[in-house]
Amino acid sequence: MARCSNGLLGLLNAGVLVLAVVVLGGGIWLSNRAATTDCERFMERPVVALGVLLLALSLAGLAGALCGASCLLWLYLLALFLLILALFVFTVFAFVVTNRGAGWVVSGRGYREYRLGDYSTWLQRRVENSANWAKIRSCLQDGKVCEKLGARRETMDQFVGSNLSPIQSGCCKPPTGCNFAYVSETVWTKPSGFNSTDDPDCTTWSNDQTALCYDCQSCKAGVLANLKNDWKKIATVNIIFLIFLIIVYSVGCCAFRNNRRDNSYPAWK
Repeated sequence: MARCSNGLLGLLNAGVLVLAVVVLGGGIWLSNRAATTDCERFMERPVVALGVLLLALSLAGLAGALCGASCLLWLYLLALFLLILALFVFTVFAFVVTNRGAGWVVSGRGYREYRLGDYSTWLQRRVENSANWAKIRSCLQDGKVCEKLGARRETMDQFVGSNLSPIQSGCCKPPTGCNFAYVSETVWTKPSGFNSTDDPDCTTWSNDQTALCYDCQSCKAGVLANLKNDWKKIATVNIIFLIFLIIVYSVGCCAFRNNRRDNSYPAWK
């Protein structure tokens, strides 16, 4: 029974080792494709870093549990504790910064529209930073979100009744308040005599398919709405992962105690 925790810890870390190889392989695959898009370049480093971290943790855990290396196991438990703490802080932070913000119902429309001011100040600053937004804009264009929307070839009645995603609603069409005339999903004509309105997005809108409303406040709000939904899901997954890590940490503490007990006895005993 004394060695049960060591064997269990080794088994758990063997599973983490397999996961680390998969994540690291995904990061290497992204790096080989990184010359194509800024979006892939943006994702490459975090994925590789996560893979290396998981690989190092799993190897240290395996060595400490199965080879009786108490020093490695102590370092493993320290790193695991810091990881648990970081995940806990991130999970709480994710729930706090995504607590505000929701789409506005538009009369006679099947979709919602989004306003940047509805979201937390921290999130607003992230998308208002020109360097950050340039990367996000590149990802939106690489993803061809608006191009796919424009390929629907819907009538006006079909379009206004459709359930658009936050990014489609904010980036691929002008705000409803602009009162532009519908030509197609991504082409709208300004009314005669139009100069400007209280909504700067109406002036920012362009029928140029490479511009559209990518620099609109509504587009940034749509990105934040999408990010909010993603972060809520990630935070939920993090809670499950935290429970798993706490279990691994507890088993690791038992294995560390076993190693110290074994090392404290003379070999002839």
